[in-house]
Amino acid sequence: MRRRADLVLRFSRAERWVHRTTAALMGVCLATAACLYVAPLAELVGNRPLVVTVHVWCGLALPVPLLLGLAFRDLRADFVRLSRFTAVDRQWLRAVRGRAAHRPAGKFNAGQKLYAQWTLGAILVIVGTGLLMWLTHLAPASWRTGATFVHDWLAAAIAVVVAGHVRMAWRDREARLGMRTGLVERRWAEREHPHWRAAEPE
Repeated sequence: MRRRADLVLRFSRAERWVHRTTAALMGVCLATAACLYVAPLAELVGNRPLVVTVHVWCGLALPVPLLLGLAFRDLRADFVRLSRFTAVDRQWLRAVRGRAAHRPAGKFNAGQKLYAQWTLGAILVIVGTGLLMWLTHLAPASWRTGATFVHDWLAAAIAVVVAGHVRMAWRDREARLGMRTGLVERRWAEREHPHWRAAEPE
């Protein structure tokens, strides 16, 4: 039983909503992509036009949760944190390379920042190449061929990276609770993110 007095606020409701919605859209995109490219799945699901439609519209919607979430101050503050590398982040990376037990971090560690930045870039590229493939009149055939190549291989890379992200989250129960409820134990925050000055829960 977690006592409220021992908890600190890590994520606001808006931040959790953006994460969950983006995760759901990404999950649908990856699942429908698998149904389009893996023959046994394609045969099992059938109705390829519907799968394509769901894939396209979920893909186009991928940036929407973040764009809407930027209306909230908490998310904008975290966006700034995730986009900047500090001396603490360099220490964290050196600690990981050296397999050191102590790994200093702010609200987000360097690995989380790299993942967030990579994901944002991947979403922009995957949506851009998807548009070139979908709206065939936007570019010549050679561009669409290149877009298809980049889109397909980047989708495979995204699947691998997302699987790694889920695996890391699965290994850290408190991190999962933080994303689900917004609150984490103070001891966990002090141990895993010693340079983060978390606000008290409301």
